[in-house]
Amino acid sequence: MPASRSALVPTIALTALAPISWGTTYAVTTEFLPPDRPLFTGLLRALPAGLVLLALTRVLPRGAWWWKASVLGALNIGAFFPLLFLSAYRLPGGMAAVVGSVGPLFVAGLAALFLGERPTVRTLLTGVAAALGVSLVVLKAAGALDPVGVLAALASTASMSTGTVLTKRWGRPDGVGPLALTGWQLTAGGLLIAPLALLVEGAPPALDGRAAAGYLYLALANTAVAYWLWFRGIGRLTATQVTFLGPLSPLTAAIVGWAALGQALTPVQLAGMGLAFGATVVGQTGVRRAGVRGPVPVSVGVGAGAGKRRAPVPVLTSRRS
Repeated sequence: MPASRSALVPTIALTALAPISWGTTYAVTTEFLPPDRPLFTGLLRALPAGLVLLALTRVLPRGAWWWKASVLGALNIGAFFPLLFLSAYRLPGGMAAVVGSVGPLFVAGLAALFLGERPTVRTLLTGVAAALGVSLVVLKAAGALDPVGVLAALASTASMSTGTVLTKRWGRPDGVGPLALTGWQLTAGGLLIAPLALLVEGAPPALDGRAAAGYLYLALANTAVAYWLWFRGIGRLTATQVTFLGPLSPLTAAIVGWAALGQALTPVQLAGMGLAFGATVVGQTGVRRAGVRGPVPVSVGVGAGAGKRRAPVPVLTSRRS
């Protein structure tokens, strides 16, 4: 591997820790948290983590970044969490994860439109292989599909995919790091979820020590750290590279279920894991940037005289969102 590419291996590895962490969410939710509180769980994942990051960075959006941070927070957190939970509750046997696994194909199309990242045939085939591998791992026989659940799953995937591509397109204001950008999005998303959680689920439940520990893990490691790594990766990798790391989440969930919850893994599931993991690896090099098109101008709303800056050109020619 050329030096310029090998230098990105640590970034890919660190970014991969985000979907790996998200793969533990199901086990933590079922084993530690009160039942039937998906919106409350989403709220406690997002808002406390966002406020902690705001306190640490002490940086607030300025100018156009107030609405940009709100849009990104809505897409990546505020809309994504409720739609994901709704699909998981209404769809049988991991179907929500299967629908979500088409994310690389969503991102490939959006990245071609907004970022000039032209997907190759190999990228598209790899996206199909990733979805097939995930389906073999998580899909179980069940009754008829719920149309509302399917639409919610598609909408959650489209929301996160669009948020990823826009995060890449807009970049960050000058002098603002990924930690502050993560705090803005988590806070905005949490504030959007809060009234919905109160309206649908009512007052918060009483929490014992076990539930408090579960929520603390979700807020800090599973959300604050994981989303920081994710948005950091979006800034350094291509949108397509980042999105092909997504299948690591259901694969991690299956491994945790086997190791910690006593769930069996069949030969078909193991084959699916191998296929999805192979697609994840291949997806790191499967997209090229279109022609000689320059980087996308990014509006900056920080400081006096802020104008336009240009996003850095990535070293590799493929990107995952």
